[in-house]
Amino acid sequence: MLIDQATYLKFKENTIQGRYVVNEQITTFLEALNSNFKVETVGSSVEQRPIKSVTVGTGKQKILIWSQMHGNESTTTKAALDLLRFLQSDNPLALRILKNCSIRIIPILNPDGAEAYTRVNANEVDLNRDAQARSQPESNVLRDVYENFQPNFCFNMHDQRTIFNVGDTSKPATISFLAPSHDEERSISKSREISMRLIAAMNKELQELISGQIGRYDDVFNANCVGDTFQMLNTPTILFEAGHFPDDYKREKTREYIFYALLKALHCIGENEIHSYSQQDYFAIPENNKLFFDVIIKNAKVIDSRYTKDVGILFAEVLRNGKISFQARIEKEGCTEGYFGHSTYDCTNENDFLSLRKQSFWNILKP
Repeated sequence: MLIDQATYLKFKENTIQGRYVVNEQITTFLEALNSNFKVETVGSSVEQRPIKSVTVGTGKQKILIWSQMHGNESTTTKAALDLLRFLQSDNPLALRILKNCSIRIIPILNPDGAEAYTRVNANEVDLNRDAQARSQPESNVLRDVYENFQPNFCFNMHDQRTIFNVGDTSKPATISFLAPSHDEERSISKSREISMRLIAAMNKELQELISGQIGRYDDVFNANCVGDTFQMLNTPTILFEAGHFPDDYKREKTREYIFYALLKALHCIGENEIHSYSQQDYFAIPENNKLFFDVIIKNAKVIDSRYTKDVGILFAEVLRNGKISFQARIEKEGCTEGYFGHSTYDCTNENDFLSLRKQSFWNILKP
């Protein structure tokens, strides 16, 4: 590992935690950065909220990072702020990265969506399906920054749902990566190969911490997606997907692992170590699957005769008074064989049943 957890915790931005991260919070953070960081407003959202970027470093390798393209996907934003705090330090690794790299970060590309805690922008457009049409101001901001900065690498930062597991295992996909395709055939161009090698480097680092919890995202080509578009423009691009870690619904542990991944990627780029890793190692990462429920209730008929067998529950994230709550809903009734639960209760087990009755979602199960 490049740094240990104790070192990370010194740089974690503790003023910003949880799932609800908005412009006001990051603006306060960015204004406190020292003069080595160039903070600027690069455009405005549909509802005229400013879109900020921060640039730091003097190296020839230019990396463009953007987060919260989907407003309700904030884990990677938190990790990016942690990274900025680290890069403001006199840690030798931070100084080395800044000597080798020039880094530009847009912490919140979709501030309207962040405020409303929605995937889409204020016009109800998914910005990650707007790369070709560029019908939205936020899409044009990103493209303008891309063209002006002319990055050597792009990091497209997202969150993924709790439903994802790794391959056929019961391991949650805590982080998933993708080297986006650049054509329908999903062929491997030079830029895509570089993306694959860099993902292999991050995967090797993360396996020491969350073994078996790294997945590979579906690479079906879609020219309307930003990652595919930038890959088509021959810029090595990587999709980061922050997922679930056990009992971490606020995604504070996942945030930490995203930080380690970013650090490894920047170090690898700066030290020109990418070709030490192979594209075969990328393909060795198991693909994501969708086999998780937040909760599985086994033998639910004990609760109510209307249930035939099991119940699978998923949590919906709901914004209430500036905080995110998790609202349970029944997603599946019947056999849950072959699925996994982040929590599982067997109603034929007295202890499980008594514990289940104390849970906040009991009210959607009881007669």
